[in-house]
Amino acid sequence: MTTNHRIAGIDLGSKMAGTTVIALHNPLQLFASQKKQDADAFILKTLAANQITKVYLDAPLSLPGIYRGLPNHQDYFYRQGDRMLRAMSPMFLGGLTARAIKLKDQLNAQGIQVFEVYPGPLAKMWELPALGYKKQKVNIAAVCNALRSKLPFSMPDLEAIPDWHHVDALLALAIAYRHEAGESQAYGTPQEGIIWV
Repeated sequence: MTTNHRIAGIDLGSKMAGTTVIALHNPLQLFASQKKQDADAFILKTLAANQITKVYLDAPLSLPGIYRGLPNHQDYFYRQGDRMLRAMSPMFLGGLTARAIKLKDQLNAQGIQVFEVYPGPLAKMWELPALGYKKQKVNIAAVCNALRSKLPFSMPDLEAIPDWHHVDALLALAIAYRHEAGESQAYGTPQEGIIWV
């Protein structure tokens, strides 16, 4: 992929749980937050240090349209994109959704574009569930081996991928590559929020 942008794929986890992972490209690098460390501050610091200009975040970046008075939006729980992808409700995710929207606003204020992505459907498209995607940790090796032929970048060594959060960050980065190449699929509406796969 040739791009003028420095891009990142992020799997956003709980704020203090050490489950947030950032995947950067060119060269490929993985950064994970630590337990009892503020994941949002970690994201802002890591993106700034690496001069990232586009972020592809695995977390809801908007609320259902009814909360913003969008016409013809009556669903209190799901956005159109959530329904299309059978994704979790942003309302159910609550605090994670609020943190993601705040991060988006902070990054937008710095001139960084933020896109919502959902790795799960890409994993299905690439038939990763048959290999135990997001089941036991022992399946990470098989999933990563399958990803070697799918990802548009070189996979890191298996030791660098200790959990499914790292796998999802790599998939978020893969969606970023797909988006940059004009190959990603959009779900939802621009008014309510697009989810990219």
